Parts: sequence; structure tokens; C-alpha cells
Amino acid sequence: MKELSHRDRCAVVGIGNTEFSTNSGRSVLSLATEASTKAIADAGLEPKDIDGIIRCDFDAVTQSDLANSLGLPDLRYWSAHGPGGSAPCSMMASAVGAVLSGQANNVLVFRSMNGRSGFRLGKGRNQNDVGPIGGNGSYEEFFVPYGSVSPGQVWAMLAQRHMHEYGTTSEQLGRIATTVREAANANPNAQLGHKTLTLEDYLDGPMISSPLRLYDYCLETDGACAVVVSSTERAKDMAKKPALIAGVAMGSVPGVQGGMAAPTMIRPDPMLFPSTTVASTLYERAGMGPSDIDVAQFYDCFTITVLVQLEDYGFCGVGEGGPFAESGAIAKGGSLPVNTAGGNLSEGYIHGMSHIVEGVRQIRGDSTSQVPGAETCLVTSGLPIITSAMILRSE
Repeated sequence: MKELSHRDRCAVVGIGNTEFSTNSGRSVLSLATEASTKAIADAGLEPKDIDGIIRCDFDAVTQSDLANSLGLPDLRYWSAHGPGGSAPCSMMASAVGAVLSGQANNVLVFRSMNGRSGFRLGKGRNQNDVGPIGGNGSYEEFFVPYGSVSPGQVWAMLAQRHMHEYGTTSEQLGRIATTVREAANANPNAQLGHKTLTLEDYLDGPMISSPLRLYDYCLETDGACAVVVSSTERAKDMAKKPALIAGVAMGSVPGVQGGMAAPTMIRPDPMLFPSTTVASTLYERAGMGPSDIDVAQFYDCFTITVLVQLEDYGFCGVGEGGPFAESGAIAKGGSLPVNTAGGNLSEGYIHGMSHIVEGVRQIRGDSTSQVPGAETCLVTSGLPIITSAMILRSE
């Protein structure tokens, strides 16, 4: 281990979340406060013990908003990460850095959004949007005027490319959708926990952007999640079993472009994602490899993102993600159960923050779809421009 390694030196000591719904009827600050209060109490702490706050750059709640709502007496560290779904694990990296550098003792990491009743991230741009298109390194001028206005369309084109190159099928994507729905059916807090999904249901779903159907898309959700990060030493005196942070990493592809999603299409290889770079960095930092991972929480804004990450993080070969998913390997009882609370596709879309909460539950042993003997959990955040990931492990 390198002298300055962060391996196992910090831990998630508290988790909290709100109800996930389509219409919270509440402000995002109220949601953030509820999730944060639960996370702090879960750690056996009080608000006065929190001296750091980290938010997503897409969050409408600022650090000072939340500090005031919680009544924090001394906020000594704050930061924001993004863009968007790439943030959760990078926020955790910032929390680790703050704790290990002595800038804060107990850091609150949160994401709060009214993603269905309020601002809808998946809507995309349209001709009625106000303001200029393009500029500032966004590359929108090469896509929006020609009808590519949303992330779903970009990922649909990438799915088509994967199908063309490797023979991936809709049925294989459907197995991802049905697998995470089965996990959601066991989770009382899941937004779609009450609705089953068969492969026939999936294939009968309306085509949104070929080849992606309705159930290839993540949910739009109102809700919030929060976690508390502290040193492993302090964690020994807290209320719950800690989830040690074995490693965390951020990264990009070589020659990374600006913008959010569409610029992927103008790379020399549009199927080259930053998850390949982050995977090697993460495994080196954690002192682990794919064979050491018991369960994974993959960022699943679309089913295709799970499939490419199965390949990029080394659980199967390039082009083999479809057969791997179809084999049942990603289901409960398989070699790599994924998204065991339902993920973005079926539990709720809190921009990937709920994946960290579920990862901690797996390490504690109290998930609603618990993987027996789970001691390690990979958690990933959004792609394709930049991304971040982490590995949690048991003591």
C-alpha cells in the first residue's frame, strides 16, 4: 500500500433516505433535511457533530441552505461535484480527502431532487427552450438542431452500436430490466416495488428511441439520500456497523470532450468509456480485482449502461455483457448480483446517490435483497464523459 493511500481509512457510518415518489409535495430542502437527519441519527451523531457538507452541482439545495436547516454550528468544509450523475462517488472521494486531511471530522454527502414533479432531467432540450443552443464547449450545436436533444437518444445510439458490433439483443437488455425490477419488488421503498415486470412486458413496452424501450429508461423521482463519512477510527464508536471505503476513484477518457453526453458520439471510438480508466485505478487503490467483488450497484440511467459497465469493470469480456446478463449472473444468487434495491430503473432516480445507500446496506447485511456473506460492494456513478466509482467493504 502506498504511504498516502486512503484504503480503509474512512468509512460510511450513517445512511438515510426519504420516500421515493412522483410527487413529494415538498421542497427539495425539506427532502434533503429529512434524509440528512436520518443519516446523522443512523450514525448515532447529532447535527452539531457534522462539520462538512458535499453536494452535487445539479442540486438546488446549497451547502449553506442545508447547514442552516440542520442547525450546524460550525461548517468547516464544503464542496460540489458533477456533472450530474457522475457526482455521487466523486463526492465520496472529496469526503475522504476532507477527513484524511483534517479539514473535517464528519462529512455529510447528499442529493435531493424533485425529479418528476419539478425539474425533469431526462426531458432534454426542445425548440421551445429559451436561450442559445451550443457554445461554451457544449457541442450542442452539432446535435440539438438535428433532433438529438436528450441523454436517452445518445444512449440509444450507443446501444445500437453495441448491438451492431457484438450481436447484443433486446432480450439481453430486458434481462437487466427484469432483474432489477425483481429486486425492487422486495423493497418496500422502491417507486415501482408494487409492479412486477416480465420479459414479455419489457418487449411489449413502447419504443422510446430505438432500440431502447420504456423499461430501458430510469425513473423520474422525487426524493433524497444522504450518508455520513468519518474516519475508520471514529467509526468504532458510532452506532452502526461501518462500511469501510476500500477505494474510490475518478477519471475520464483520453482527450475528454466538453458537454454532457452527446460528445461521446464524436470520439474516435464512441464505445470507449471512462469506466475502463476508473476501473483500473480503483482496483489498484483498493487492492482488489473483479473476482473480489461480491455485489455491485451500477449506475443505471439506462439498461445499456449496466451492460457496458459489466465489461468495463472486468466481470466479462468486451462484447460479452449481453450474454453475461442473460445468463442470470446478475440476479440474486448469481455470481454478481447487481442493483439489489432496484437501482435507477426501478427503485428511484436520485442521480445514483441511492446506490451508495444500498451498497452500505449490503455491507451491513440488512438489504431487502441481501446477498449472503457479502463483504465487498462496487458502486459506480454516471458516465459517459467522466465518471467515478468506489468499493465498500466489511471490517
